[in-house]
Amino acid sequence: MLATTLIALMRGINVGRAKRVAMADLRALIEGLGYSDVCTLLNSGNIVFKDPDSAPDEAGARIEESIEKRFGFSSRVTILTGSEMAAIVRDNPLLDVAENQSRLIVAVLATPEVRARIVPLTEQDWDPDVLALGSRVAYLWCRNGVLASRLPEALECGR
Repeated sequence: MLATTLIALMRGINVGRAKRVAMADLRALIEGLGYSDVCTLLNSGNIVFKDPDSAPDEAGARIEESIEKRFGFSSRVTILTGSEMAAIVRDNPLLDVAENQSRLIVAVLATPEVRARIVPLTEQDWDPDVLALGSRVAYLWCRNGVLASRLPEALECGR
């Protein structure tokens, strides 16, 4: 069977002073679970790897459990396939609007229930900002910057 490329998005790792993890330690942990071609993205805690069993649903739970055991804290792990990530980028409806990419946020939604809680927010007027919803993500365009926008805080209610 051909290995599947997966992306693990870790909630809260290496943000501020809490939940600090060296990327070398995180790579070793993921490799120890039997995954291959493990790469981390900067110091974010996000990981790209190959899963020989092609079981994305199981990968997130295995990684969450291993992080708790090895590092002593919990981190919600959301798994995307390489194909899902490509579709998220390709289908971004705000690319024509977002003239400054640093003010464009793509928030991956962990579950369908989280998405359902965000649906009502799409019916509100966020001017000058824009909110759009994809199948697994929320796209936020914060025209005057993230700190000046009400959108990131509003989406917190959907977590």
